[in-house]
Amino acid sequence: MKTHATMLEKRLNSSRSFFDSERLSPNTFAYILMIPAALVMFGVVVYPFVYNVILSFSNMSLRHFRDWHIVGFRQYAAVFSGKVFYTVFFETIVWTFVNIFFHVTIGVSLALILNRRLFGKAAIRTLLILPWAIPQVIVALTWRSMFNYEYGAINLFIARYLGMAPIEWLGKPLEAFSACIITNIWLGFPFMMTIALGGLQSIPQELYEAADIDGASAWQKFWSVTVPLLKPVMIPAITLGIIWTFNNVNIIWLVSNGGEPSDQTHILVSYVYKAAFNLYRYGYAAALSMVIFAILLTFSLVFLKRTRASEAAY
Repeated sequence: MKTHATMLEKRLNSSRSFFDSERLSPNTFAYILMIPAALVMFGVVVYPFVYNVILSFSNMSLRHFRDWHIVGFRQYAAVFSGKVFYTVFFETIVWTFVNIFFHVTIGVSLALILNRRLFGKAAIRTLLILPWAIPQVIVALTWRSMFNYEYGAINLFIARYLGMAPIEWLGKPLEAFSACIITNIWLGFPFMMTIALGGLQSIPQELYEAADIDGASAWQKFWSVTVPLLKPVMIPAITLGIIWTFNNVNIIWLVSNGGEPSDQTHILVSYVYKAAFNLYRYGYAAALSMVIFAILLTFSLVFLKRTRASEAAY
């Protein structure tokens, strides 16, 4: 019994000495604590990314699911040689630009209103944040039902209060694409509103008082005081918004029912999903996803450098 107690005490002492901070270098113990997080990051980020890069150089598909091999840049050549890429890329640019324009415009406008003294401000702010708080799947399916031709709330409103004929929102390409944009605008403006409101509340009130003394109008105060001081806050938010919108597959896929009608409402990321899980062209989908990654990475670096957002943060 005494022998077992002695052995247990030795093991405890050895384990304590291993984690003794005096025996470890200043950073070793921190690295040990980072190992679990590093393993998780490797499993969910690094490994899938590397595997996707490998697949983009392969011929993996439903026909070559088990016997796939590396074929070089053949999949990338297929991406850039097809007309589909350029058509869908143009639609993606339109989708991103229109959404971000209305996200920023509506978000900043509402933030300017909420930054004033307003009755019931807390309740109004909570209601305006709700679209962002609700899961995208629920939002997409709800708006899809509202765009229904026969019993959708939007067509009922148009017919009853505007006296117009119902619009076939989900049956025609332009209307279906517009329906997706309307849904995403409703979903995305609260994020920009929240960021802009935080930026407005950090602007010293003395600057506006000094502008009033100089006789500046409301428009001059907005362009000379508000916009320059909001820029360091809004530029990173706009960059994130562009990336999120560019890659937002949920709204397009659920509202338009997978790019319908006739695959004419796709953006790049939804077409990647279709190529991988509907057409089973895994190598092609991987190559197209890497092209999307290169586009977004290049845009982010150039946009942040041109706007000097990182410099303004210091």
